[in-house]
Amino acid sequence: MSLAENVDYLKRLRELNGFAGFGERARNFRQVPRSPLTETELFGTNPGELRMLSYVPANRQPSPALVVVLHGCGQTAAGYDLGAGWSTLARHFGFALLMPEQTRSNNVNTCFNWFKPGDIACDRGEAGSIRQMIARMVADYNIDKRRIFITGLSAGGAMTAAMLANYPELFAAGAIIAGLPFGVATTLRDALYEMHHSTARPPEELGDLVRRASKHTGPWPRLSVWHGSSDRTVNPANADELVKQWLDLHQLPPAPMSEGTVDGYPREVWWNGDGETVVESYTITDMAHGTPLGVADNDQRYGSEGVYLIEAGISSSFHIAKFFGLTSWIRERKPKPPESPSAKLIPPVTPTLTATPMQNLAKMIWPAKGIEQAAEEPAVQAPEPMPPPQQIAPRRRAIDMTAAINRVLVAAGLRKAAGE
Repeated sequence: MSLAENVDYLKRLRELNGFAGFGERARNFRQVPRSPLTETELFGTNPGELRMLSYVPANRQPSPALVVVLHGCGQTAAGYDLGAGWSTLARHFGFALLMPEQTRSNNVNTCFNWFKPGDIACDRGEAGSIRQMIARMVADYNIDKRRIFITGLSAGGAMTAAMLANYPELFAAGAIIAGLPFGVATTLRDALYEMHHSTARPPEELGDLVRRASKHTGPWPRLSVWHGSSDRTVNPANADELVKQWLDLHQLPPAPMSEGTVDGYPREVWWNGDGETVVESYTITDMAHGTPLGVADNDQRYGSEGVYLIEAGISSSFHIAKFFGLTSWIRERKPKPPESPSAKLIPPVTPTLTATPMQNLAKMIWPAKGIEQAAEEPAVQAPEPMPPPQQIAPRRRAIDMTAAINRVLVAAGLRKAAGE
């Protein structure tokens, strides 16, 4: 390192603790009035002394996915959630959310210590604490172990790279916003240099940094990379190094297999032999350091502007959730039986009584009447069930009601027979 670079390093050192470029502005991150996140105090030995905050919506999938979200420097879990909108996404799409939080006792600027060997090794320090939190979530909420994802901003993005390197068998995919490749720094001096300059390394060397972190041999998690082209805190060249690192792990060529634009911003894509996108890279033109916000594809807005939360016309949180495969879930609703449009116009009908022979009805309705009146009423029987078509008998001859009445009157002595 040159003399000028040493002077620059010492000049910045007073402002920084763990991750550079934030200073007082980082400490003034706005207070969050309310948050859906809840804290779990007991989740393991907690070697990194982090806080565990989470959100699990009541209307979730039977075996939900889990998204781990790591905030940036100067931020809190609740503050980053409010800004990036992750709990709203979790509620809309039924997945569980875990948001580890750094403490000022670990880092005065609340940066995850992404470059310290004791915090980024398997089951040690902060990485070990995050792993224990995930185990607690899996046990408590029946998490689908095949759908565990992780994402983060800035120092949280660099720690995301460390988690993917140490636990590649645990995560299906990850997303890094304004972060750095894993293993490029092991001291504060290295961290400052890589942030502002980003050493160009051969792909195989970058891939070896990840391969040496665990005994995993593949398949490797998928990765989505996001970076603003005008980022003066973390050099945008770090995004290129991240892509190179993961292309080497997936044994993919450096040239993108597809190039296009999403919401007006360049996106490069690489896929595997099955046609599945395994690496993608977004360049947010003219954006500074932070998480890009905007209206999502479903016309919803997730999150709100704040420190390092930048309105850019593209919702990174939604697109990352989409990359994870979480935005296609439709809540199951109990189907309602179809209702006829005319049902509301027809009043309910009380069931009718069983048909009664007319002779019995006559006794109930006209008990005081004489036989003459009763006899004048035609005898009507209850209708009989219709027989099957093949059994229909021939129609009977119609009854001569006048002759029948005359016979009744003659029998009663009230009328003379014909011819008398």
